[in-house]
Amino acid sequence: MREKLKVRMPPEWGIEPVDSAHRYLRSIDYFVLWTSLGKGLLVFWAGALLVPYLDLTTALIAIVVGSVVGSLPLAVAGVIGSDNAVPSMVTLRPSFGIRGSYFPSVLNIIQLIGWATLEIEVMAAAFDAVTKAVFNYSNFYVWTLVVAFLCVAMGIAGPLMVIRQWLEKFAVWVLYGSTIWIAYWALTTRSFGELVAMPAQGGLALPLAIDLTIAMPISWMPLIADYNRFARTSREGFWGTYIGYILGNISGYGVGAILILAMGTADVVSAIALVYMGVLAILLILIYETDNGWADVYSAVVSVQNVSPKLGQRKLIVVVGLVCAVLAAFIPIAKYEWFLLWIGAFFCPLFGVIFMDYFIIKGKQYNMREMYKVRGAYWYWNGVNVRAVTAWAIGVLIYYSVVYYVPWLGASIPSLVTTALLYWILTKVF
Repeated sequence: MREKLKVRMPPEWGIEPVDSAHRYLRSIDYFVLWTSLGKGLLVFWAGALLVPYLDLTTALIAIVVGSVVGSLPLAVAGVIGSDNAVPSMVTLRPSFGIRGSYFPSVLNIIQLIGWATLEIEVMAAAFDAVTKAVFNYSNFYVWTLVVAFLCVAMGIAGPLMVIRQWLEKFAVWVLYGSTIWIAYWALTTRSFGELVAMPAQGGLALPLAIDLTIAMPISWMPLIADYNRFARTSREGFWGTYIGYILGNISGYGVGAILILAMGTADVVSAIALVYMGVLAILLILIYETDNGWADVYSAVVSVQNVSPKLGQRKLIVVVGLVCAVLAAFIPIAKYEWFLLWIGAFFCPLFGVIFMDYFIIKGKQYNMREMYKVRGAYWYWNGVNVRAVTAWAIGVLIYYSVVYYVPWLGASIPSLVTTALLYWILTKVF
């Protein structure tokens, strides 16, 4: 008698430390993951925000500098997660306090729902453009639900399955091929020399352009440990993340800037459609684009669980996916420079506190048991480390002050470093 085939659901990792048996992802795994997450339609769109305000040469300088600088704290944040095998919001508990970590958790949930909404909206619009061109069928709302369903399904499958089975075996090859294809055909429309010679319209300072580029890797910092906690070693997780994200971000922003200038339209989807066999190119992009929406939905749920650990992960993934689908259906996409700057303003100072606490003050010595213990070592004052919250709040003010009063200075690194030093001073004094 044949045994019945049993379909096993993937484990719900939640916020508990990952056991050693499942910490097996290598540098190549993280290179593939973060190259993929560093590139996509919204990254193309972000690259398009830099031109024609800047000329192409200056925009490319901002892209390279912002990617190299911004990817470093991203990869370092991943080390804290891989050292302790815990997700991002849990790594905040030793520095901010168990309840203090709830404040950045709520902001991270808002950020990730915002990103997932943008991802679903731009993917649905792209699917709609494909079916309209090929089948003369248009229904944006249907595609919104389809894309949201794909993100939810990947969220339930979990990080290990998505990275090993989806990205590495299939999606990453589509990623490289479609990017090269779009760049090649854009440059056959106008040569690189012509694009470089196009004058800038002005209105965007180079340091602010660098901040806009840095904001993209910074936006992943509050969730990187959700995935890097599965690393075999922290060293492998660091280098795979750092190199992978640099290449993904540079190529994503760069192709976006070149595409917009070459095709003469500010709409990324329309610009891709104009290249040779552009409809197929859009379809190929959509094949790997879903991983960005998946990561946003999945990590939003992990952040919710940091506040309410007893809530079931799968049910939360479905709820968050539906919320994002509804928002995507009724909130029109627009320029989102303000969103990128908002992310930088809150999360650059946040990680200034975390880096100082983990690498300097506590010497890379966190007690995992105490991370989950009420009235334990990380309880501080009623569950909140007031010194960390104070330094963070001042860091946010510093970021916005630089953006509005001395934008030529650039706000990301000054706010991160200043907040770290301020936290160190507060810790020593009090």
